Amino acid sequence: MHSEKEVEKINCDSYLEYLIETYGNLVFSICYKLVQSYFDAEDLTQDTFLSAYKNLTNFDGKNEKAWVCRIATNKCLDYLKRAGRKVIPMEDTYFNEVQCNKPSPEEHVLETDVKQKLFEVCSQLKPPYQEVALEYFYYEKDISDIVKQSGKNRKTIQTQVYRAKIMLRKLWRKE
Repeated sequence: MHSEKEVEKINCDSYLEYLIETYGNLVFSICYKLVQSYFDAEDLTQDTFLSAYKNLTNFDGKNEKAWVCRIATNKCLDYLKRAGRKVIPMEDTYFNEVQCNKPSPEEHVLETDVKQKLFEVCSQLKPPYQEVALEYFYYEKDISDIVKQSGKNRKTIQTQVYRAKIMLRKLWRKE
């Protein structure tokens, strides 16, 4: 037999799982939009759900979406306000940063991961959508180039790209 405290903890744990499954992507997108950093947004998303878990006993259960979003927003605003977050560039560093157009190592890794996932998802489509999706989305070719390469009608390629996009969107969301 579970004590009242144990039952309350089990209920809080399962409710937290529900919140994460339901609002995890939303909270991450709010955090990412506010802090503009993938990794900071991940950390802030975890902080949001940790804070929600700590305050579940005080939550009245009404409008959980707004409640979780407010926690996320407050976490991000606190993060941005913290001392040391706003760096004032010195003259030398400012011009060095402006001239550098190379992606950071972090951006390179993220771009590589996204490209790899895009290739895998495009490869799951059936012909002719697989070929068109790879050419258009992965290799970033124009429709006119695909038309020249394949010899197909322009409208056919445009339709296939449109349908492939819908299929890719569904597959991307599943993953």
